[in-house]
Amino acid sequence: MGVASLERILRADPGDLGTWRAYGELLREQGDARGSLIELDLRLASEVRDDRRRALRAEIELLTQEHRERWDAELPEGVQAVARLHGFATKVVVAWEPEAPARIAEALAGGFVTGLRIRPGSAAEEADAEYFDDEPDFDEHDMPLPPPPHEADALADLDLGGIRELDLSYFRFADPGARCLAAATSTGRIDTLDLRYCGIGDDGMAALAASPNFAHVRRLHLQRNRLTGEGVRELARFERLRDLDLRYNHIGADGAQALVEAPFAGSLRRLLAHRQDVTDAGVRILASATGFSSALRSFWRSV
Repeated sequence: MGVASLERILRADPGDLGTWRAYGELLREQGDARGSLIELDLRLASEVRDDRRRALRAEIELLTQEHRERWDAELPEGVQAVARLHGFATKVVVAWEPEAPARIAEALAGGFVTGLRIRPGSAAEEADAEYFDDEPDFDEHDMPLPPPPHEADALADLDLGGIRELDLSYFRFADPGARCLAAATSTGRIDTLDLRYCGIGDDGMAALAASPNFAHVRRLHLQRNRLTGEGVRELARFERLRDLDLRYNHIGADGAQALVEAPFAGSLRRLLAHRQDVTDAGVRILASATGFSSALRSFWRSV
């Protein structure tokens, strides 16, 4: 079996150790140092003696330091590896600039990238700095008005392929960007979605929840957005949720009731929210929810 065939198998199943071993042998024949790294990593995974494990880690570190610059040079310009497996980039970060969609497409076209972080570009970061240097305006409820959203229309043009982790934290694209993201192309394999500090409200959440791109999400991070109880009710579409972070969203008792009634309530293993997010009435709802696991019920009874 050739390199391309082995790579297809490993992209579908990164935990296939036998295929990694065969792939490593082919890479060594081609003079690729990652073949040796695969062998060392597999030996480390099966070694039980502490002294041998220390020696293997040291050898792996030396080999990685020697070749990391060459491996990084294989990535498209403007794409940075933030996680690796056997020397291959598995998660990359890209700044949201006009060239970002093309860079993302190139980064995801080959290799083993299954995680993508999109961060605000330099223009957006400069606009944020200018905004937050000024005194914020307030609405009729004496709440600070949010800054204008970052331009993110091109999110709709992305092909996210088969990535499993999508991280857009601190990319403040708000509801317009959320609707664009919902329209992107994907195989629907994303299981971790990080949307902290994105400025998303109930309408944006509704668009994301209805998108087939995110039908398999199990871990959803929504810290510091603009959700209310109505937005939390939209989360019912994420039927596979196991880990949910809703801190710093004013979801109230209505949001707490929506969580209790959600189809994922019985499977939820981690729920992050503060008392002030759900109100005292919401705490009572969560504490008495019979559909939650005993650990979650016990937590909310102690809040």
